[in-house]
Order: sequence, then C-alpha cells, then structure tokens
Amino acid sequence: MKSISLLALCGVASLGTATPHYRSYGNSFTNGSVIRHDGPPVGKEEVHNGFSMYITGDKSDTAVVYLTDVFGIQLLENKLLADSFGRAGYLTVAPDLFGGEPAPADLNDPNFDLTEFLELHSPGVTDPIIAAAIDYVRNEVGVSKVTVTGYCFGGRYSARFLAEGKGADVGFAAHPSLLEDSEIAAIRAPLSIAAADSDDLLPPTRRSEMEAVLFTTGLEYSVSLYGGTQHGFAVRANVSDPKQKFGKEQAFFQAVTWFDTWA
Repeated sequence: MKSISLLALCGVASLGTATPHYRSYGNSFTNGSVIRHDGPPVGKEEVHNGFSMYITGDKSDTAVVYLTDVFGIQLLENKLLADSFGRAGYLTVAPDLFGGEPAPADLNDPNFDLTEFLELHSPGVTDPIIAAAIDYVRNEVGVSKVTVTGYCFGGRYSARFLAEGKGADVGFAAHPSLLEDSEIAAIRAPLSIAAADSDDLLPPTRRSEMEAVLFTTGLEYSVSLYGGTQHGFAVRANVSDPKQKFGKEQAFFQAVTWFDTWA
C-alpha cells in the first residue's frame, strides 16, 4: 500500500508494505535531554576525503549525514541540531557544503548575491561533497545504514541522494527549496518532509505538487505541516515563541522517528 499524506497541523500519515522497526530512548525525547537549543557544540571538525565535516555522536550502525541550509556548518544552530541527532543515537556527519564560505546571516546584505551563490553551489559542485561524506561513513566508519537529513538548501539533496546508487537508505527534508519533480520521482527509498505553513519557497500549491509526485513513487513517505512556522523553522526557529519551538522540536522528532522506523 502506498503512503498517504495528510497536510494538517503536525499531521502525518504513513502506511507502507515494508516492515518498520523502532529504537527506544525511554523518556529522552520528553525530558529535553536529546534536543538542545543553546550551549556549546560538542562535535568536532575533521577533514575526510578532502572535505571538512562536522562530526558528532558515537559510532553506531546507522549514520546521519546532515545537509545544512545556506548558512553552513558554521551556523551554531546547525551544529547544535547535528549534536541532537548524535544524542539520539546516531553518528552524525555534516559536510561543509560551501568550503568555509557560507551565506551571510543577513541574506539581504547588499554585498551578497544569492543567485550567484546558488550558481556557485550547483548540484555539480555539491553532489561530490555529499558523496564524500556518505563514502566516509559507509566505507571508513563502516556503518550499515546511511540516512540523510536536509534543511532548505540541503533538503533538495536529501531527495537527490535517495536516487538509485546514490548511497542513502532513508531521507528527511525540512522546508526543502529548489527541489524538482524529477528529483522526487527518482527516489528509491523512504522520504519524510516537514513544511512550514508560511513559506514563499514552498507554498501550498508546491507542497501539493510534491505530494502528488511522492504518491506515484509507491514508497513510504510522509508530509507534516507545522502551524505558526516560517521557512527555516526546523533550524533557526525563535524558540522563545511556543509555536516555533514546538515546530522545531517536532520536526526533529519527525526525522528521528522516521529514521528509527525505516533505517
């Protein structure tokens, strides 16, 4: 049976023929010991296969390859979220997708050209970096399963690396941008998506189009819509706002539960 998507406040329905399995962390999700929004990062940056990577968490059978938004691994929130995946039981590797030169915190900076930036970091440039991270965890670390979690810019690549022969076994994407129908149609593994209810880059019409393509794949999938959130919420939410904090945390739990079930 194909998965069924329900777009509702934090609503998700996913049914499939594959047999799910689950890992348990007791009350770790509810007591706040897994996801943290402040404090110092606990991982470290290393160079593997010629690329810098932020690595966190202990060695595990399943790894998370964390694909950042345009603000890169240099953004504190990205490191902290990667650390949270590490605390959830996954070795987590976040490659530096931008060679140490991510987008500035203010995308409206007059000295920054977003169009030029995206052209410089096209799939032809970005794919090899992600492939190197997957090769590292698969062949050097020796994990059995590789999951990918991507945000905005990185969300597109979560789907791209679920294609045949790309190396990822399960994917999650939060507020993905620039994701094309052909890339969704090419996936060969389960994909879960988290979306904001206010997102110019992923408006309702585009969400519906993506769901329609996901349905045709015949694979397990889920789509969750989070009320009171904007583009970027899964990483850069204002956690002093209860709605945004809830959305960010639930998107994280959505990813972890998805990986626990299908990886």
